[in-house]
Amino acid sequence: MNFFRGVISGQAAGPQPSGAETIQKLCDRVASSTLLEDRRDAVRALKSLSKKYRMEVGTQAMDHLINILQTDRSDSEILGYALDTLYNVICNDEEEEQDENAQKQADDLGLQFTDTFVQDPEHVTLLLTLLEEFDFHVRWPGVKLLTALLKNQGPQIQGIILVSPMGVSRLMDLLADSREVIRNDGLLLLQQLTKSNAAIQKIVAFENAFERLLDIITEEGSSDGGIVVEDCLLLLLNLLKNNSSNQNFFKEGSYIQRMKPWFEVGDDNSGWSAQKVTNLHLMLQLVRVMVSPVNSPGATASCQKSMFQCGLLQQLCTILMATGVPADILTETINTVSEVIRGSQVNQDYFASVNAPSNPPRPAIVVLLMSMVNERQPFVLRCAVLYCFQCFLYKNQKGQGEIVATLLPSTIDANSISAGQLLCGGLFSADSLSNWCAAVALAHALQDNLTQKEQLLRVQLATSLGKPPVSLLQQCTNILSQGDKIVRRGSKVQTRVGLLMLLCTWISNCPIAVTHFLHNQENVPFLTAQISENLGEDERLVQGLCALLLGICIYYNDNSLENYTKEKLKQLIEKRIGKENFVEKLCFITKHELYSRAAQKPQPVFPSPEQMLFDHEFTKLVKELEGVITKAVHKSSEEEKKEEEVKKTLEQHDNIVTQYKELIREQDAQLQELKEQVACMTSQNEQLQATITQQQSQILQHKDQYNILKLKLAKENQGQSNSQGDGSQVNGLQTEELTQLREEVEELRKQHSLLQTQLGDKDALISSLKSGAAQTAEGPAGGSDDTELLQELEALRSQVQSQSTEIGQLKMERQDLLRRAEVGCSDTLPSSDSSLDAAKMAELESRLGAQTSEMERLKAEVKNLSESRAELEKRLDSTTSTVAILQTEKEKLQTDVQESKKEQDDLLMLLADQDQKITNLKRRLKQLGETVEDEDDLDTRDQTDDDDEEDEDED
Repeated sequence: MNFFRGVISGQAAGPQPSGAETIQKLCDRVASSTLLEDRRDAVRALKSLSKKYRMEVGTQAMDHLINILQTDRSDSEILGYALDTLYNVICNDEEEEQDENAQKQADDLGLQFTDTFVQDPEHVTLLLTLLEEFDFHVRWPGVKLLTALLKNQGPQIQGIILVSPMGVSRLMDLLADSREVIRNDGLLLLQQLTKSNAAIQKIVAFENAFERLLDIITEEGSSDGGIVVEDCLLLLLNLLKNNSSNQNFFKEGSYIQRMKPWFEVGDDNSGWSAQKVTNLHLMLQLVRVMVSPVNSPGATASCQKSMFQCGLLQQLCTILMATGVPADILTETINTVSEVIRGSQVNQDYFASVNAPSNPPRPAIVVLLMSMVNERQPFVLRCAVLYCFQCFLYKNQKGQGEIVATLLPSTIDANSISAGQLLCGGLFSADSLSNWCAAVALAHALQDNLTQKEQLLRVQLATSLGKPPVSLLQQCTNILSQGDKIVRRGSKVQTRVGLLMLLCTWISNCPIAVTHFLHNQENVPFLTAQISENLGEDERLVQGLCALLLGICIYYNDNSLENYTKEKLKQLIEKRIGKENFVEKLCFITKHELYSRAAQKPQPVFPSPEQMLFDHEFTKLVKELEGVITKAVHKSSEEEKKEEEVKKTLEQHDNIVTQYKELIREQDAQLQELKEQVACMTSQNEQLQATITQQQSQILQHKDQYNILKLKLAKENQGQSNSQGDGSQVNGLQTEELTQLREEVEELRKQHSLLQTQLGDKDALISSLKSGAAQTAEGPAGGSDDTELLQELEALRSQVQSQSTEIGQLKMERQDLLRRAEVGCSDTLPSSDSSLDAAKMAELESRLGAQTSEMERLKAEVKNLSESRAELEKRLDSTTSTVAILQTEKEKLQTDVQESKKEQDDLLMLLADQDQKITNLKRRLKQLGETVEDEDDLDTRDQTDDDDEEDEDED
């Protein structure tokens, strides 16, 4: 214990041991001490020496410290000391007083110890397990140690955590810790964990990270918060940047709506703290990540729509027009608004309606353009305004038309400043950067819009008093080719490149503009002179753009000018410049370093104004036209004529196809109209059918009612006639009817007995048919018997039904007779005949009951026969299918036999040919004097050899 106290207090008697010796003794004590207190003191001493003697502690004590983490889990104090010691050894703290070499050595040392620690992945898993401890002295140093490991060996640690069960979930629990120190360090840990790993980013996002981080930002005061808000925003950027899955989850979770309060800036914008500027800058970057041009168009459009609907775009425009906003925040806000409106017609229309709070109010676009053409504004701000103007016009033909309209004579307002006036002023100002920005902005107003290219040809400019106005196209070419003062301005490469990009964009895909350009007799000589000269490196880019402009004049030439047709321009190139030289100058554009940089992304980002030469959309135009211009220059007149003929043919074909499409479209419309009419008429027909059915049912009901009334009336009349007649007539009539009924019953009994006999015969036939059902598949005879049986069953069934009908009629007649007899008996005196008739009636009723029961039995038998018939039909169908299958197999076998016979015949023919050839060869050999053995001799020799072998076997 005295030894530890001496180490900690720095007091020691006698000679001082070296640091390495002290650390070695402490490591031995950690490894050999049995008392927990001794080990704890030794680890505490190692912690105090770990910063001064980092190398020695790392090399000698790391294994012992890891062993402490594994064995002494019950003591939080020793765990905390061990984790702090490992952190001091592994962490690369950047100290200001260290020079670069010392800092590099420290970094290398941290990487070395990190590699040693992660050689066994179980060490990282052990560290994740320790993070579950709630004790502050264990959890906090564990978080710091894991953060240091991720800084030094991020991908390797990420892989271990990714495969560890619940590894990411354990780290996400740190955000819910009530102790702010642990929560804040947990944010730093998650920042390192989510760097460049999409899988971990998705897991963290689905662990409800967005909700927790946004809650923390709100609790900390949003943009007015401290460093914790910055850490949360950095983590959000890690989760969302270049991760389409997380971006979609963020949008679907309605988290975009929660970003709107971040940008609520008050009227008093003075005194912005550095932390607030940083926070708001990160918030704007977060918005830009969601609508970045590199995202998929569908996802970007969906986010843009959500931002407009929730009012986020309106809030950003408020910041844009506010006063007192720092320059870097204003620049980033302009860039953010640019990407929120890019390609979204609704957002672009809203932005066009925004007015600046000035007197009188001016459109926001005009205010921004004033900043762009003002050379006193910061360079990054002017680039941001240009990007905003480009995004406003991107796929926005309506906006392009509004900008060009401000230049036309009929819409110019002398009392107000318009966007067109600002662009023209910048285009012809003395500042080369303003020239370039105005030229590019005007080119975007013409991008992919043939109508506006033609409209811009109408723009007239007043150069000076007393001189006639000139067109804008003429003035641009004059800057490039004429006048001392103008040449001085246009001599700057940046100005000339901007004007050439504007002219190329303007006349491309616009034959009318090409004609206007060629109509000036000085333009073509100027271009050929520029291309043919041998100039410096900077001028080579201008030469390439001049070659591109001349190539566009060839490719989009409609041969309306006799002196400058396609063929004459190509001959001029061949004589004055040379085709190979022309193509070489043209290809220099794409080889330029700044061209490659501008082609990467739409936003104009340049380190200095001098490097601002190419526009992103113009690089697309160059890529599109370079190949076709090269082919057009090398083509002969005959090839061009053929191509024109092919084009005309294709145009005719397209016209025919268009006509057919229109015809088909009309027929489709007519067909659709007819279908609708058919559907309407069908519904009307169904309604009429329903009405008819209803009326028919009503008619039937009326008929039934009429018949019932008629029967009632007839019965009443019959009752009155019976009451007036005498009783003898009634009795005589009743007796005759009873006699007739008795005869009919007797005849019915005979028919019943005959039916029973027939049923017995049929039963015998069915039993015999069942016994021979297995033989029905052998021939069609069984099918004919079954057919006859079915026919007889149908006849029997019809007879039974007729008998049932007759019995029903007899019953109805009997009931009628009984009713009439009762009426007659009530009106006459009783007699002995009436008792006799009653007895007969009872007998008839009994016989009818027996007949009815017999009929029920017959019906049951008919039902059984029907079931037997159905079963026989099923068996007959199965047998028929079996016969069909066997017949098919038989036909297949016959086909195979025919093919085998054919092949055998072919083989016999081949053998016969071979025998004929062998015979001919033997004959020729014999003629030549050779000894040839015949087949008979060979057979004789074979027989002799067989006999010899048998004799040897017997011996």
